[in-house]
Order: sequence, then C-alpha cells, then structure tokens
Amino acid sequence: MDLKMFVPEVHILEKIIRPLVVYFFLLIAFRIVGKRELGQMTPFDLIVLLTISNILQNAMIGADNSLTGGLIGGLSLFCANGLVSRLVFHFPGLERLLEGKPTLLIEDGRILSKNLRREVMTRAELERAIRKHDLDPTTDLPFIKKALLERDGTVTIVHQSEHDQRQHQHAIRKPPEMR
Repeated sequence: MDLKMFVPEVHILEKIIRPLVVYFFLLIAFRIVGKRELGQMTPFDLIVLLTISNILQNAMIGADNSLTGGLIGGLSLFCANGLVSRLVFHFPGLERLLEGKPTLLIEDGRILSKNLRREVMTRAELERAIRKHDLDPTTDLPFIKKALLERDGTVTIVHQSEHDQRQHQHAIRKPPEMR
C-alpha cells in the first residue's frame, strides 16, 4: 500500500479555502439565478447542475488527489453548510437575504404575469404546478386565492373554501340589477 495517498499535495489551508470559496460562489449563484431553478428543474437545469459540479471539482481540489485532501475539502463543505444553517436560524434576516422571499404568482384568480416573468416561469409551468395540487388550471383558477412560488422553488396554492365558492357562484348568477 502506497502511503502517498494520505499525504496532501497542497497546503492544508488551501484545501480548506478552495471548497469554501466554491460553496459561497454557488450559494450566491443560486440566489441570483432564482427559485425556479431549484423547484422546477428542466432538462437544461439538470445539465447545468451536472456539468457545474464537474467544472468546479478542479477548483475545489486543485492539484491534489490525495485521500486526506479530499476528506479535508469535504469536511470544509460540511462545516460551512452547518455554519450557514446556524447563522440563518439565529438571524432570520440573513435567511431572507440568502433565500429571498416567496413570490405571489396568482392573486384572487388572476395570474400575475409580471411576477412570472421576474421568476422566469412560464404559464405552462404554473399550470403544471396547479395540476400537481389536483386542480384544473382552466376551471379552478377563479377559486385560487393565491399561489406562491416558495423560497425552495415549490408552488403553494391557497384555494377558496367551499363556502367562498358558493358565494362566488351565487354572485355570478344574480342579475346585474341585484348585485
């Protein structure tokens, strides 16, 4: 057995700093790219994720292929992630800065096209999210109080209660002079 596999070829401090720089780069990049990238992955998004990991691998490990160097880099990533998680827990403002806030996509049955454009989300993607909630985008849209694109990329839908729906249907059936 060759013991060279345990000896890092790069200074240990560099093995710690490289993964941390890549970690924070990715944290900022995903924040800038937006929420849709995390929750509604397209085949193109998957290709980017697969290739970015390969591209950034060399930036993280440098010229070192030792087992110890890889373990130090991995430990650095776990520590950075743990630290960020704890900071976000103790400082909620930091969470809003790093993850953003939910985006309103539908309000009172109206699709907010401006917000869809800002999140780079198509109407077809929104309709798919509505169907995932067992709702029909055509017939149930008027009964959606609001739909939010959450910070994690999922879409949450708040639907009107049956009582609200009956009142809405009753109001539609009333002649104009009775409204």
